[in-house]
Amino acid sequence: MSGPQTESDPCVVVTGASSGIGKACALRLDALGYRVFAGVRRDQDGQALRAEASDRLTPVSLDVTEAAGIAGAAESIGEATTGLGLAGLVNNAGIAVIGPVEFVPLADLRRQLEINVVGQVAVTQALLPLLRKGNGRIVNISSISGRIALPLFGPYAASKFALEALSDSLRRELRPWGIRVALIEPGVVDTPIWAKSEAAAATMFDNMGDEARRLYGPVVAATQRAVDNAKGKALTPDAVAQAVIHALTAKRPKTRYVLGSDARRPAVAARLLPDWLVDRIIALVMGVSAREESPGSA
Repeated sequence: MSGPQTESDPCVVVTGASSGIGKACALRLDALGYRVFAGVRRDQDGQALRAEASDRLTPVSLDVTEAAGIAGAAESIGEATTGLGLAGLVNNAGIAVIGPVEFVPLADLRRQLEINVVGQVAVTQALLPLLRKGNGRIVNISSISGRIALPLFGPYAASKFALEALSDSLRRELRPWGIRVALIEPGVVDTPIWAKSEAAAATMFDNMGDEARRLYGPVVAATQRAVDNAKGKALTPDAVAQAVIHALTAKRPKTRYVLGSDARRPAVAARLLPDWLVDRIIALVMGVSAREESPGSA
């Protein structure tokens, strides 16, 4: 274990730190000498994380959908930083809702946006005074789904598209204070979020009824094959954490970090190719047939 914290150590908040990318970021930052305030929802997750870290890491109870909890966490972090403010905020907390837009339960869609979009803004608003005081930086964990939306990924992609737009606005709004805002846009990452979302998607599909299964069964099967193939090339959470460290520490950080070959190729396609061609490529790659129409046809 590393040594104990001192009042001069730079301070960083990481949300969703109990597993996956958030955990990797919290432990890497701790190893680099940062005082890490690791946001977790359950006490046992905080205790497990604390056992792997130095005395500098402090678990913080933080549910990004609860305003009172966010305010309380911001107050306690402000007191703990003893006037230094924050060197960084890593907005990582999130979920993935997967399913056809036609049949996705609206309650699930609202929950997706509440956690992945509104929750990120709520935490950022609460901690911006401390970030301004500490000349800190903000790193938002997005996804290649924030650039290109695949079939069945509409709810999740919508949340990431929104996060991209908010990050762009925030970066430009905070420029006068020198507060940098970066987006991390990985492809598939080997984290528990996807196992959880696949299980939830399977349950959703089972409950959608015969008509939904008839209409979307082939797309669901094709998407599952694509996900299974991508798992073999998945990034490790630590690889994403390395990009987060660069965004927090580099003299000239990027505004966007596209990570993984499965992210870089779609990012280029989304930027350079017309939508109709991207649609055809996605259908071809997934093996889903579709009625072909010429561009611009009614």
